[in-house]
Order: sequence, then C-alpha cells, then structure tokens
Amino acid sequence: MNKVLDEHFVPWFRAVAPYIHAYHGQTFVVGIVGELIAAGRLTAFVQDLAILHAMGIKIVLVHGFRPQVNEQLAAKGHPAVFSQGRRVTDPIALDCAQEAAGQLRFEIEAAFSQGLPNTPMANSTVRIISGNFVTARPYGIIDGVNFMHSGAVRKVDSASIRAIIDGGAMVLLSPFGFSPTGEAFNLVMEELATQVAIGLKADKLLFMTEIDGIHESPLDPDSPIDTELTVADAERLLARLPRPEQPTDLSFYLTHCVQACRAGVERSHILPFAFDGALLKEVFTHDGIGTMIVDEKLESLREASSDDVGGILKIIEPLEQRGALVKRDRADIERDIALYTVIEHDGIIFGCAALYPYPEARTGEMAALTVADHVQGQGDGERILRRIEQRARAQGLESIFVLTTQTMHWFIKRGFQLVDPEWLPEARKRKYNRERRSQVLVKRLGSPGEAWR
Repeated sequence: MNKVLDEHFVPWFRAVAPYIHAYHGQTFVVGIVGELIAAGRLTAFVQDLAILHAMGIKIVLVHGFRPQVNEQLAAKGHPAVFSQGRRVTDPIALDCAQEAAGQLRFEIEAAFSQGLPNTPMANSTVRIISGNFVTARPYGIIDGVNFMHSGAVRKVDSASIRAIIDGGAMVLLSPFGFSPTGEAFNLVMEELATQVAIGLKADKLLFMTEIDGIHESPLDPDSPIDTELTVADAERLLARLPRPEQPTDLSFYLTHCVQACRAGVERSHILPFAFDGALLKEVFTHDGIGTMIVDEKLESLREASSDDVGGILKIIEPLEQRGALVKRDRADIERDIALYTVIEHDGIIFGCAALYPYPEARTGEMAALTVADHVQGQGDGERILRRIEQRARAQGLESIFVLTTQTMHWFIKRGFQLVDPEWLPEARKRKYNRERRSQVLVKRLGSPGEAWR
C-alpha cells in the first residue's frame, strides 16, 4: 500500500468506526432527483448505497424523473406544464411519466446488478424489490388549475416495506401511486420520500438534490453551507422565504425536511448530487457536506460523566503518544471525571479539557485540552476554553493557567501570557516536572489584555 495512504488509513478508519457502529440496523430513506441519473452519476451513487447496505443500513430508495419526463414530452412535441411547483399531468404527460419510470427502474436495477471487480459492488448481492406500496388520491383542482393525473400520497404500506428491508433487501419506489380503483397518479418524489420516511419512522431522510444545501446567508450563494439547522431555525427561515415554485428554490427541500422531522424522523438532509461521494461524506464525517435538519442541535458542550471516560481516553491517546500531553491512565480520569468538560457530536466525544482548581491561590489549571485530529480548525478548542473559563469564574477563580510543550502560540493568541514556573501555586509547583520543561501560561479572567506583574 502507498505509504502516505497507509499513514492516513488507520486514523480515518478510527474516525468513521463510531458512525458505522451507530448506524448499523437503522433505516434510511433516500430520495434522488432524476437529474442525478441524467448527469451520469447513477453507477457511482449506487456503489455508495451498496456500501451503506453492506454495513447493515436498511434502505428505501425513491427516484424522481422530472428531466426524463420533460425529454419524453419534448420528443412528442407536447409542453411540460407546471403550477405551484407541481407538474400538471394530462394523459400524454402520464404516458410519458410511466415510460420514464419504467426505463429508470430498469437502469437502477441494472446498476445494482453489476458486481464489477475492483469496485464497492464486487461480490455484493443487493436485492431490489419494487411494488404497489403507495395508495394515492388525485391532487384535484387548486386555484382553478386542474392537475388531472397528478396525485398526493394517501397511504404508504409501511408494514410491507418494513418486512422487506428487515429481510435484507432494498426497496425501490417510483413516484407513482394507485387509487383503490386502479388509477395511476404521478407523485412528487420529495413528497413520496417524506411520507415513506414518516411511515417507517426512519432514522434519516436524505435528498440527493440539485442544490448544495442551505447557505448561512440563504440569498448569498457564496456564503458557507449551514451544515446543521434545528427545526425551529428552519421554520423561521421558511417564514422569510417565498413559497417554492421549483425544486431549486431554497424552501422546496427545506419544507419537506421540516415536515419529516416534525413527524418523528430524527434527521433529514439536503445533499448535492454533483459532489462525488456526498452520501458517504454526509453519513460518515463530522460536518458532512450538505445541510442536516434536526429537532435539537447534535453538538453538545457539557460537563463530563463516568460514561465519558472511554471517549476521553480515546481522543487524548494520540497526543500522549506525541508527547503533547502527560500520560493519564483510566483510574486518573475516572477519579477526576467531574473536573472534565467534553464536547460531543451525535453522541461521539471529540474534544475535552479538565479544570483543576487551586482555590487558595484563586487560580486553576486547565489540563488535557484536546480536540480530535479530524475536526481541528473548526473552533471547538475555543468553545471548550470558554466553557472552562465559565467554570473557573463560577468557582470564584481569578485566573487559569496551562502547562504546554507544543502549543504555546495557540494560547498566547487567546489571551494567555508566558510566566516563570515559579509563578505556579505551591501545590502545583511541587508536581512540576522540570525535565519536560513545560511552559507556563496564565490568563486573567478579568478584563482582556490586563497584564500580569
């Protein structure tokens, strides 16, 4: 194996392992727009789905077909008509939709059957099952527009879908539903995927879309992507945005994501299909790539408990090996666990620090400040520092200090000042290891920039 690749493989695999464990046995509903298939990205995407399936994730795939239906209509010289963001499906459009759905279903099933060597599909067997799992009703006449064969979801046969995915197969749904009298209705893929996720009480609803996600400044496409939105924040944003008229409108996918979360789906995601591997990056990395909507923020900064000892040991071990931290064994951390602050995301600890108070000197030592390698540079170290400062003030301390051998400049940039080790409280001075020659830096918890004398 290439040496550089080898050096990165183990840390990478350790970083994703908690997610693999957490998602095993969970249910994901994945909605893909027809544009993904039209762009020639189906094969790579199916391989990513096969990886999730191999890891024990239960998957329902719902495909769209807007561009394919439009292409069929254009070939027949028939206009594509939309109103309020929904296709008006006359008899000709219905024929085109049925033809497009049949072709796409064939392509998707063929992609899952490739089993090509040297790909994620090698030696894999992914069974795809489709069926009449959706009952629909006519959308009707809205604001004077007769939507004809366009429909809305009336009922999803969640029990049958659940039995299939629990049995190890994957379910594939086209955006069609049928009435009790056998009429076919063209459905909006996003609405269907949302209702399926709600009916299954899915753990995730993921949309592979034409857009990158929701930007921090929604009307500025150059602003960063907001990787996590609470449902409440999403609803406030929707209240400011116009009613969606087409899928590329910001509020289109956001509306469905909020609906799913409000109905019990734990998390919903808006991902760009144009980014190769977007599905894997979103599922198996800390910040993902698109926007995730959750009922509550997954990131938590809190005081540690005894359940966190293992997680703390795991993230400080690499720094101990590099000599950046003094070695601490499990007994030490278990004894001092109440002194620790941790930051976690989705139940996984990726940062910590401890505050050892010296009340007689009205100061405290911040020790073991650590942020996992794969999430550094995102401001988590500063968030932990601010929480330690808050804890110190609450205990009536006037300053905090650190001992460091490798990160002096990081602390100086955040208001610490270098002092002689003789400054240390007597109790800490007796434990100072002069062979390590750790630098001592102090930060007064009063006004910024106040100098030490």
